[in-house]
Amino acid sequence: MVDFTEEELEEIIFSIVAYAGEAKGCAHQALAFAEEGKFEEAEECMKECDAAVLKAHHVQTDMIQKEAGGQKIPLSIVFVHAQDHLMTALSERELIKKMIKLNKRLFALESK
Repeated sequence: MVDFTEEELEEIIFSIVAYAGEAKGCAHQALAFAEEGKFEEAEECMKECDAAVLKAHHVQTDMIQKEAGGQKIPLSIVFVHAQDHLMTALSERELIKKMIKLNKRLFALESK
């Protein structure tokens, strides 16, 4: 199996960081909309968040499959950093989904 060049690995790693950052940004924008009662906009932002997470997950899964197939994937602090960004994005996404639901309930109660 041919190993990755340093440039290829950096591109892969930074794509995970970029997609995870995009996901977190979208999720936080969704929460800001929800706090204003703009739930349709919040839902659109969460769809964008989900799409970015999916892109990062595809990159990650491709790396896992290559390693499982015998290709050596060098471990670096930057790669661990990328994985940390992705896991944080996933965690924040789930918490923000719950916070949006709570905001919907709050707005419904306040409108009574």
